Amino acid sequence: MNRMAETASGRLTAAHVLEYPYRRSVGPVMGAFFTGLTERRLLGVRARDGRVLVPPVEYDPESGESIGEMIEVGPGGVVTTWAWVEKPRAKHPLDRPFAWALVRLDGAGSAMLHAVDAGSAAAMRTGMRVRPRWKAEPEGNIHDIVCFEPERA
Repeated sequence: MNRMAETASGRLTAAHVLEYPYRRSVGPVMGAFFTGLTERRLLGVRARDGRVLVPPVEYDPESGESIGEMIEVGPGGVVTTWAWVEKPRAKHPLDRPFAWALVRLDGAGSAMLHAVDAGSAAAMRTGMRVRPRWKAEPEGNIHDIVCFEPERA
């Protein structure tokens, strides 16, 4: 419902939300990635130069050629860089302080952005080993990985 209001200058205003809802197909590559998540498997694609890219892409970033050879990676990986979030917002994946981090999964040549639940900024470090914490009932989307957490020896 739009609410009308009058400004100090006498103009009438009304709030209006304009949205463009749409649906799109994820395609064969992202579809395979999301299906893998339901099985608690992490999949990437092999680029023409041999690197395994995670999350997968449909086209080689260097040549633009179609790629689609799916490669299983991880599940563990290494934090390559990170930033600490002291006060999470309502839409963040965790309701307590956490790190946004780039995680290069074992066997991958690229890193993916995800949350790391390390407990405190003092516990975070570049190079630390992490593993995914999976959602109890995977649904085939990126939220199937609740977050990454430090590997314990």
